[in-house]
Amino acid sequence: MQTRKKYIFITFFASWLLLFFFGGDQIRRLAFLSRKKAAVLKNWPRWTDRSFLKSFADPEELQSDGGLHKQSAKHSRCRMETCFDFSRCEKHGFKVFVYPVEREDPVSESYLKIITSIEESRYYTSNPEEACLFILNIDTLDRDHLSIQYVHDINDKIQGFPLWNYGRNHLVFNLYSGTWPNYTEDLGFDIGQAILAKASFYVENFRPGFDISIPLFSKEHPQKGGERGWLYQNSVPPKKKYMLAFKGKRYLTGIGSDTRNLYFVPRFDYQELLHNSTFCIIPRGRRLGSFRFLEALQAACIPVLLSNGWELPFSDAIDWSKSAIVGDERLLLQVTQRPGACQSPARDGTILAFQQQTQFLWEAYFSSVEKIVQTTLEIIKDRIFHRESRPKFLWNTLPGGLLALPEYSTHLGDFPFYHLQHGSSPSGKFTAFIRAVSPVVSLSQPILKLIQAVSRSQHCAQILVLWSCEKPPPPRGRWPQTAVPLTVIHGRRKVSDRFFPYSAIGTDAVLSLDEHTSLSTSEVRRGGRGGGRWDAGLRPIGGPWKNGHPCAPTHSARLVFLPCSALPAHPVGRGTAGGMGGEGGNPRFSQRQDCLNQFAAWFGYMPLVHSQLRLDPVLFKDQVSVLRKKYRHLEKP
Repeated sequence: MQTRKKYIFITFFASWLLLFFFGGDQIRRLAFLSRKKAAVLKNWPRWTDRSFLKSFADPEELQSDGGLHKQSAKHSRCRMETCFDFSRCEKHGFKVFVYPVEREDPVSESYLKIITSIEESRYYTSNPEEACLFILNIDTLDRDHLSIQYVHDINDKIQGFPLWNYGRNHLVFNLYSGTWPNYTEDLGFDIGQAILAKASFYVENFRPGFDISIPLFSKEHPQKGGERGWLYQNSVPPKKKYMLAFKGKRYLTGIGSDTRNLYFVPRFDYQELLHNSTFCIIPRGRRLGSFRFLEALQAACIPVLLSNGWELPFSDAIDWSKSAIVGDERLLLQVTQRPGACQSPARDGTILAFQQQTQFLWEAYFSSVEKIVQTTLEIIKDRIFHRESRPKFLWNTLPGGLLALPEYSTHLGDFPFYHLQHGSSPSGKFTAFIRAVSPVVSLSQPILKLIQAVSRSQHCAQILVLWSCEKPPPPRGRWPQTAVPLTVIHGRRKVSDRFFPYSAIGTDAVLSLDEHTSLSTSEVRRGGRGGGRWDAGLRPIGGPWKNGHPCAPTHSARLVFLPCSALPAHPVGRGTAGGMGGEGGNPRFSQRQDCLNQFAAWFGYMPLVHSQLRLDPVLFKDQVSVLRKKYRHLEKP
């Protein structure tokens, strides 16, 4: 009989989900999508048929906290303007200092991943005098005093730190707080004026614009990289045979037991259920957060969150209404029984849009500890340098806030990957960027011919020559006459110089060339035709790498259509990246291999994708008259 009730309940719940997605505007008003929360529990929504609720529950009962724990945190009125010293960030910018870890201090694997992520970030400094933000060397992740990882006497330790200053400009991380039976949010020490980055953050204790809600992640969560989302590994749109799934521990008594006991159905393979379900119920655990939340995001299973009072992860930046459903755990049966009309899923792309957004959020912010830490730091940085902060659109749209850096621009029109979303397109012009390492001794040198060929293209706006030769460049009169401006930039004679975002570059697209590249005007014109729509390869991608290594030689012609500042910081200006020429016998080969290994280590995986192609126009080698062909010069010897 009990099992039958559970299946009846699940049927009602599935019906409600269909109403939410396909029932029109009136039904959508019944959903409780996440919004910017205040420091108190949000009020019950005003429904047009409010009188209908009286037979189910008293309004005063609905407005109460339902017995959920309340706790007034010290310094609860802290805001960035009152509890943060902005002057520490003015001279050296956003720099983060990590207290040196002492041998006698126990540090968990998860906290070590957090510290490592910070120390490898672009913001780390080993000099506390330069620091804008400070991270403790004391492991504060597990504050359950019954845990073996619980660190005692933290108050006494931090008071002895000269830099502590009542927690001002400090960031404290926490995953677990409180213990059985109440699981309160008491950390067991006074954080003072420190910013708290916490999982399972209760909205009543959350200080808006100051604290940060982070996801609960396990100790197995990868340091870098992480697995890709389920949609990227399978067909789109996904074919999922279950409407609704739930997996989690069954609580016989205590916090969270009422909700979980309704969902619990034994003898199911979780992975099979997770990847084949459209919706995943994520009820509260003993604490508000759950490991299942990140698992659902990765599996493209739309989270149905039933955890009253939970400040969702990175709520400052992420719009969860596009990827998750937030319901009230106290009145679920009433919601499932509300009437409404269903529309055909085939005519509505809402479910697929939600699934795609879960994949974007997973890969952009949650797939590794490094991304969780980076997101936390970038949110704080946006608060400190508010005038240069990212619009929320950048956070919630590919490629995400970690790549669309405000140092480049905060204007969406400056990012080529946002042009189509605004109904515009990038400029059809490019900058030809040529790196020169050899002195110019004759008029027949390849670089001079290359300049002439590129300058005749109608798509070329300017030519920049990066002079990386020990001898000085030739005088202006020895350079060829060009119809576009030609500028010589002096480099440091390093291969990585070509990857810097030079201020002289005035176009969205950059055609990066080597001085020995053989490129005709027709090839350039063919690659740039179509007003900003560029073909995928102007020259063959190949070279000495015969084993299919996923990297193109940097001396090939490459069309770069991404602002350099939007790339991860580490590969730019560090090491000796580039210059893939040379066979295995070349003594520089092993150095370049080490460089690529380091490049992959920065990302946690190899981000480069192997490709080898050349796009030729139609009739390029067909046996017809050259006069009938558009790109006639390609057939010249």
